[in-house]
Formats: sequence, C-alpha cells, structure tokens
Amino acid sequence: MLMARTNQSTSALLLSWLLIAVAAADSDESVLLAKLPVPKPEAASPAPDIASALAALVAAKDVTPSAPKAAPSMPGMPATAPDLASALTEKAKQFFGAFAAPAPQAPPPAAASLASSLTSELAALLLPKQAGTPDPLETVKLTKQYVPIEKDGTTIAYKTAYFGKLHTGGPIPKDFTVVFDTGSAHLVLPSSACQSETCLKHNRYDEMSSLSAYPIEHDGSRLPKGKISAHSVSITFGTGQVSGTFVREKACLGATDDPEKWCPSINMVVANQMSESPFGLFHFDGILGLGLEGLALSPSFSFFGQMVSQRPSMQPQFSVFLARTDEGESSISFGGHDDKKAASDVQWVPVAKPELGYWQVRIHQVRIGNTVLDECADGGCYAILDTGTSLLGAPRQVIRMMHQHLSQDVLVALQGSGEGEGQVSKEVGTEAASKDCRQQEGSLLTFDMGLGSQSITLEPEDYFRPKPFNMTVPQNPNAWKLTCRSLLLPLDLQEPIGPRTFILGEPVLRKYYTIYDWAKRRIGFATANHSQDGENADGGAIGAPQAGSLIAGAPLPRASNQGMSNKSDPAVIAI
Repeated sequence: MLMARTNQSTSALLLSWLLIAVAAADSDESVLLAKLPVPKPEAASPAPDIASALAALVAAKDVTPSAPKAAPSMPGMPATAPDLASALTEKAKQFFGAFAAPAPQAPPPAAASLASSLTSELAALLLPKQAGTPDPLETVKLTKQYVPIEKDGTTIAYKTAYFGKLHTGGPIPKDFTVVFDTGSAHLVLPSSACQSETCLKHNRYDEMSSLSAYPIEHDGSRLPKGKISAHSVSITFGTGQVSGTFVREKACLGATDDPEKWCPSINMVVANQMSESPFGLFHFDGILGLGLEGLALSPSFSFFGQMVSQRPSMQPQFSVFLARTDEGESSISFGGHDDKKAASDVQWVPVAKPELGYWQVRIHQVRIGNTVLDECADGGCYAILDTGTSLLGAPRQVIRMMHQHLSQDVLVALQGSGEGEGQVSKEVGTEAASKDCRQQEGSLLTFDMGLGSQSITLEPEDYFRPKPFNMTVPQNPNAWKLTCRSLLLPLDLQEPIGPRTFILGEPVLRKYYTIYDWAKRRIGFATANHSQDGENADGGAIGAPQAGSLIAGAPLPRASNQGMSNKSDPAVIAI
C-alpha cells in the first residue's frame, strides 16, 4: 500500500507540472497564432479542461474493474502497476519538444490540439486495454544442445536440452541463456560472486551493477543494497543442484537487441553454488521455471505468474513447439499459441492436483498395443509434462513389464557366434547391429487421459533408442540377441508426487504441440504441425552427432506431416 500511495503522489506532482506547462504554452502560443491568418469560427469552442481530463484518467485508472487485480505485493516490493511517474515524465519531454525552434513551413499546432493529443496518449497509457484484444505472442527461439554420455571412453547415448535467451538488469541489461522448464518454478542465474569452475563457464549475474535490482529475504522483504539474505535455498534439478540467495529484479524475454519485450519484476534465486552436472556440461546459464506457484517459495518467485498479474492484457498461456529435426526451429511462445503450429484441434485436459505445482494430468489407462498396464487400470496414474527432460520416465515397478512388451528382437543367436550350424556369422551380426530401431515395427504406446479426452500415442520411432542392444539370453550361456529397447527411464518418486507418476519429456513434446493455460489450470494438446518447423538460422543443434548416428534418439525425418494411426482406437492422435 505504501508504494501505491507514493507512486500516486508522484503522479499528481507530475500532473500539476504538466498543467503549468500547458498553461504557459497557451500564453506563448498566442504570439505565434497572431502572425497567422485565423478564420472566423462559426462558434467558438472552449479550450479543453486538461486538469479535469487528467484527473479523470487517474481516477479511472484507480477504480476501473475490467483489469484483473494482481497478487498483493510483499512489503518492500515494488508495485506491479505501470510506472505512471516515469511515463508522464516521458510524455512531458515529448510535449515540451513541440515548442523547440519550429521549422518555418511547419508551425507548432494549436494549444487545444496539443492538449487533446496529450490527453489521448495518457488515456492509452492509463486506461486498461479493452477486453478481447490480447497482446501479441512473444516468441523465444530455442537452441538444442547434445551432451554425450560416455562409458569406458565410448559414447553410448546423449543428453539433450533446449534453451533460449533472457536479459535482466539495467540500465545496461545483460543476456543470459536459460532452460524454460515446466518442472520447476524459479528463475535461477549464477552469481558474479560464484567463483567455482562451473559458474565461471557461464554469464553471471551482478546485482550491484543493476539499478533495477535489490536484495530480498526469502519472504520477499526488502534488504538494503549490498546486503545478503541470512537464508539460502537449495533446489534440485534431476541430477543437478544449485543453492543461492534472493534478489528482486526485472527479467525480460529474448535478447537485449529486442527492445519490444516486456519485463516483469520478479523474485529470483542468485546461485552461489552450481553442480557440475548438468550446469558444467551444457551451455545454458540458468533455469527459468514455469511450474505453477505450488512449486515456488512464494507466488512472487513465479516468472509467468508475475507476468500474468502485472500484464492483464496478455492471454495467460504459454506454448511449446519442438521441431522434428535439428534443422528445424523450436520455440516457446508467451501470451497464447500459434494455430499454424497445430495439425489438429487443440484438446484440453485439466491439470491434476495443481496445488503441487506440476503441469500434470491424470492417466486413466496405459496401453502397449492392446495390452493394458494393470498398475494404471484403476485410473490412479499421473503424468508430468516436463520440458526439462529429454527422455520418458516410468515408475520403477512397471518399467520391466513395459520394456518386455515394447522391445523388439532384431537378431537372436541361440547357438552363439561362429561359422558352425545354427551360429551367426560376424558379417550377419554386423549387419544386424547397424539396423535403425526407429524403422522397426512395434506396438503403439498410448497414455489415455479419459473418455472423450486426448490420448498421447507414441510410435516405435518416438520411443525406441536407435541402436540395438546386445543382450544375453537367460539360461543359455552361449546365446545372445540384438534387441531394440525403449527410452524409458526408471523413476522412484515419493509422495506427494506419488510412485505411479510418469514423466513425459522430449519424445512427447516433439510429437505434440502443448499449451499451458495458467488461468484455467489446463493443458492443451494438438498434433504438432512439423511443416511449420522452418529452418534453423543457427545451422542446427550444438554438439549434434554425425548424420546417420544410431546413438542419438531424435526421430527420423518424414516428407509429410501425415503418419500411421491406430485404426482400432479412433481417440488416438498419432503422426
């Protein structure tokens, strides 16, 4: 409340200053107008009452109910309303500029028109945007990076991550790259005070060089400049972890060379410790969490929550589009979604247990072909949509059965290797080992989200690792086989998330265009229209494996956006 009153007083002072300026302008302009032929008016119009007009605008701003109210600010935090004082100052500068040394052929306009123009511009600034005219999408391009996983000096797989640009601070903002992560809920950037090898690999945030920043406690209460919170927070990201303190700062989507981006003020975590994995392996500087408020220390730490509350004219949605191949362009959009990126109608599914903060949905049934997974037959399973995960996660208690039903044998050598009868020659084995599992036939993996709802369906090329695994055959010491196996990662999630929860990462997010509705707590799914992949201006992904590699798990390119469908289940959407 204190900040709101202070801002209003400053606004009133500036309004008085502007009124004096306009009155002075009226006096000076009479001399200029005397030199020009003035037609006799049919009926003189009174000069506009600028004081009344401006006062009405301010009053309208304070009481207009059409704009949703933002969450209450914490003590010491800046008000989320527009900076009226700064805006009026800028308008005043523009106003005074109208009286500077006019060009002979263009005399200054009449005082009435100047007043009318000033009043109109202030109306646009102060009054909320009319309903039904949401702001345009703000889209951030995403860069993909591969990081190899090695065993005994040999690359056996790749981790992947998608990240985009963000800038913070002022008056000279600084660019950072962040993973836009639906599985967490804080903006985390490395601190300039962090001198570890991991931190030194990245752009680091310096609070002292930013005029728009100030330190805060974990509860949002303001601290004097240069002070550090007596508390710290540790946040776990999969296999990684960061710890740090707290700052209030403006954070802007995109790079500093894009001045049109809008910058909400949020509480963020400034990391003084960052684990080597994943932060020392990947190029991105930090994490921008997009989970719901339940995952955050408080709502003021939620980037998108603050963006929505501070900018009510923006549609409260963001959407994620992952290109099919590394040559395409992936992106995240704020303020809605792009219909051109959807190859089907958007089907909405409510968020389950939103108080936990995850973008998760209830899974009523999991099917592999026509086989129903018993553990989810009662409708008690869940799935979290996680843009920070490159694989598919499944509960440990079901993963063995899923592997058994999804796996496909490429070659079985019951008599082992050799040139004898029943044995597999070296040439045959080498040829079989070079097969691409993504081209193998296999069952559809379907996550059913309820009668009449969207079903997520994955084909073999979506869930298979490309390279066949060499495996032993039980109870036969000489036998071996080459088998195509899925990308499933075992999970051991405890309550309150629960042990029957799946995590749906890159394979699902690449196949489906996903839309996250903050206000209605729902997720939209549409088959991704990969004819809209476009061309990656950066020339592809960072660290991408050589063309034809069977180690990376990216899907095969297709000439069209059409693909297989499950004729036995009309509710399934599949490319």
